[in-house]
Amino acid sequence: MNKESLKFVIVGHVDHGKSTLIGRLLYDTGSLKEGVIEKVKRVSEEIGKEFEYAYLLDALKEEQEQGITIDTTKIEFSTDKRQYTIIDAPGHKEFLKNMISGASNAEAAILIVDADEGVREQTKRHAYILYLLGIKQVHVIINKMDLVDFSQERYEEVRDEIKDYLVRLEIFPKKYIPISAKLGDNVIKKSPNMEWGNNETVLSAIDDFEKLEGLEDKPLRFPIQDIYKFDDRRIISGRIESGFLEVGQEIRLLPSNQKTKVISIEQWKEKEKKTSLMCGEYAGITVSDNHFFKRGDVITSLNDLPTINNLFGCSLFWMGKNDLIKGKQYILKLNSQEIPCEVYEVQGVIDSNTLEQIPGKDFLSKHDVGNIIIKTKKPIVYDPFNEIPTNGRFVLVDELQVSGGGIIEKSSKEIKERRVIETSKEVSVVPKSSLIEPKDRHKKQGHKGNVVWLTGIPGCGKEMIAKNLEKELFKKGKSVCYLDASNIRLTLNSDLNFSKESRYEHIRRLAEVANILYNLGHIVIVSAVSPYSDGRKYARSIIGVDNFIEVFVDMPLDICKEINPRGIYTKAEKGERKGVPGVDIEYEKSDYLIHTLNINKKEFNISEKVTELLSLLDKNTKL
Repeated sequence: MNKESLKFVIVGHVDHGKSTLIGRLLYDTGSLKEGVIEKVKRVSEEIGKEFEYAYLLDALKEEQEQGITIDTTKIEFSTDKRQYTIIDAPGHKEFLKNMISGASNAEAAILIVDADEGVREQTKRHAYILYLLGIKQVHVIINKMDLVDFSQERYEEVRDEIKDYLVRLEIFPKKYIPISAKLGDNVIKKSPNMEWGNNETVLSAIDDFEKLEGLEDKPLRFPIQDIYKFDDRRIISGRIESGFLEVGQEIRLLPSNQKTKVISIEQWKEKEKKTSLMCGEYAGITVSDNHFFKRGDVITSLNDLPTINNLFGCSLFWMGKNDLIKGKQYILKLNSQEIPCEVYEVQGVIDSNTLEQIPGKDFLSKHDVGNIIIKTKKPIVYDPFNEIPTNGRFVLVDELQVSGGGIIEKSSKEIKERRVIETSKEVSVVPKSSLIEPKDRHKKQGHKGNVVWLTGIPGCGKEMIAKNLEKELFKKGKSVCYLDASNIRLTLNSDLNFSKESRYEHIRRLAEVANILYNLGHIVIVSAVSPYSDGRKYARSIIGVDNFIEVFVDMPLDICKEINPRGIYTKAEKGERKGVPGVDIEYEKSDYLIHTLNINKKEFNISEKVTELLSLLDKNTKL
């Protein structure tokens, strides 16, 4: 019989003993691979350091680097009662990033505090994030009691300080336990040094956590991550965030409000074929209608629908290097939805350390918490966090960095009234499908559509290669068109500048145009510097992984400077032009597999590079 499973997170200030406690739990419960403890002790002795249980996590990381499947952020062990997954949170940035984005859904938490140092700022910030995420099931572990001679007085002093803070957050811990993770006191065995305690151990307290109601019984939420096209089939992939999905089920696509039916659930191996999927499973499905699906859309059941709006209230924890201010553009990420947004209104700001309201403040500084209203450029699909947590939490990206995370709350009457006015026009617009099927275009044109995205720093030769590639394809009778980012900037994107935010929006619009042309069966050749990897990744997600060929034209910077198109490098070096990739901003290489054209001289064989790309295209589009 399978054991019940439960995920919990261990949080607390740096060096308060999270890693030591995890290492001790793994060792004392016999959850380590054979030979790991001996290896770590031997290495410690060789380098003249005292052995620490925290080193066990480093050993797991080393094994992971050697290809052994051990996830050091999700560490598993079991007791007689349950199978547990510990979500390690090395710092509040990583914790917030993982928790808010839904990478880890903890049902409970252990908050660890150093008995000697006491409650620190990061202790409070982590506690606030627990509150923000609605994690109410918490044990407080007061560690390093050996450093204070197992003093009951000191334990009670630290306990009362953190208790006062947590009560104000409406978090009421189930247990307060004094321990020494280093010595093993009260970890899995009761300590003879603290007979004044409550006879609890960390392990017994963990077993006392209650298994929460799952998301299986909630309405279906299936955010689309990617669309894969094989022959005439389109496989829609993503993760079931709540509810279930089965073959034959009628579903709804949001925000377009189109209905269809699940035809099949696709698996890599034929023998693993399924007819249903549960919450938490990754899925690939095919459907009965040829609707326009794209990354960021959400599949739901026909009833019990989420909210679709571009204005909502939220609680937000900010940790960006820049202040969060009204009117500035950010990127909101909620599951697979990525949408430009701005702060519409700051309704209140709280200092996360003191929990005091900051009167008159209408922006958020680092580590502030705000009750704010966010306005997105187009409607998003969401649920209030207290109804479906996985579809009600988000992160905000500022200058390509995750800088804040929040939870969507039920909106006030005032916001609802504004939303009716501000979004009614947008919500009523839905995508329209052509009467011509993609397979018919393919048959007529003799090839599939595709997008070739040439990227690289100014002067690298991508424009010349793109134009000649278009010419060769045209000569071959192919349906091809060329999109130059400069032309789009002068027309559709004339309202944008060269800031990071504007560059991101520029690429988004360019990708949307390319996607429309691709869906009409064209081979679309795009030439764009597109210096940020996140921007290109987003373009790839709009068009679809299997229909997007990213080509990095790699020419050394000194040769590009010699070519100096439109005098761009000269102007940059004189300070007359800002934001030039290769000069004052970095060109970010992609972290996934792409095609690279290496060019090491000013005069190069263009036809050779075009032939290389034609061969690549032939594999993708069957030219």
